[in-house]
Amino acid sequence: MGMGIALCAAQNGFTTLLFDVSEAVLSKAKESIDKNLNTLVSKNKISVEEKEVIVNRISFSSSLQDCKADLIIEAIVEKLDIKTDLFNKLSAINTPEAIFASNTSSLSVNELQKNISFPERVVGMHFFNPAQVMKLVEVVKASQTANYIVEKLVLVCKQMQKTPVVCIDAPGFIVNRVARHYYLEAMRLVESGVATIESVDELMEASGFKMGPFKLMDLIGNDINLAVSQSLYEAFNNEPRFEPSVLQIEKVRQGDLGKKTGKGFYNYNS
Repeated sequence: MGMGIALCAAQNGFTTLLFDVSEAVLSKAKESIDKNLNTLVSKNKISVEEKEVIVNRISFSSSLQDCKADLIIEAIVEKLDIKTDLFNKLSAINTPEAIFASNTSSLSVNELQKNISFPERVVGMHFFNPAQVMKLVEVVKASQTANYIVEKLVLVCKQMQKTPVVCIDAPGFIVNRVARHYYLEAMRLVESGVATIESVDELMEASGFKMGPFKLMDLIGNDINLAVSQSLYEAFNNEPRFEPSVLQIEKVRQGDLGKKTGKGFYNYNS
């Protein structure tokens, strides 16, 4: 997700730094960016010269001290304490005007603000996977987010050729709240023996969806998808309709997270 956001920003004129603590992850991100841009060149959507300009806008670092920017977008693990710690560390090396946006898909931005000394500059900026392709971005205004921060992010989204939708912080925001049953009901059908994974995906795609629920969960990552379900389940006091699927819980337990691990509901290693 971080790679996709960085690529999208660079494609649309922003000088971009991609940070990760792992050099291996950064190396993989470089390869993915190059592959994505080569695909655009091969389809005559950009020239070789334009590719080089985009590449030169992106720098990579595994040092937190390099993370100085007007806008910081985090796309790290879905754990509130880790996100809070990162933002507080970054605030010490950034200007008092820096905006801190979380790409969280399951955590409350209100809760994220509580242990941060600059809550008015903390906002949700929820991209969808793959971030360099999907147009929608949910701009999430939490209780202490300043109005001018939301307005700035809306402009940034438009500059990135995205479609921003402003929403108030609530469990699942808009898309994940509505789409949760696309995933959960699909898994319940399979668990009960009514249908197979393949038949559910085939039928939903035949009905007009670009991707069936199981293929989409593999793309998103079963760990991320499960975390969203668990978050909503807890936020709504264990409401049965949001209860996580044992089918997905088992996939995550086995480490079958989807495309990123080579196996999920489908096998991507062959």
